[in-house]
Amino acid sequence: MPALSHGAEDDAAVNSLRSAVMRLGRRLKHQRVDESLSPTEMSVLGTLRRCGHATPGELARKEHVQPPSMTRIVALLEAKGLVRLEPHPDDRRQKVVSQTERAEAMLEESRRKRNVWLASLTEGLDEDEWAKLRAAAPVLEKLADL
Repeated sequence: MPALSHGAEDDAAVNSLRSAVMRLGRRLKHQRVDESLSPTEMSVLGTLRRCGHATPGELARKEHVQPPSMTRIVALLEAKGLVRLEPHPDDRRQKVVSQTERAEAMLEESRRKRNVWLASLTEGLDEDEWAKLRAAAPVLEKLADL
């Protein structure tokens, strides 16, 4: 697909989107259930929830961190009882990381809390703004996955 040409209006929209997503993301991060987990640890648990399980190397790529950093993060999460390491089915040199039931319950409660908070913000929107936001959600989801 060819790159879109961006004019001044598009550049302003990109700038506004970046700023709004960053501010909203920071505010969402404060709506945590377990304050003992770092945002990175929460992100790793969320990635495991979406993909089921992964090697530490795969997690490092998905989270855009260096493998040694992911090894430390996984060790911390394992010590907290939130992930388990199992032998890789095809490569004995590797381990597979998966989340525990405790992590699933914590993520569910965190998701519920954040959704309630975000839903309360939408009460300040009029019907047209809310319809536009609902329509934009799949596009934002796609951007997050690119």
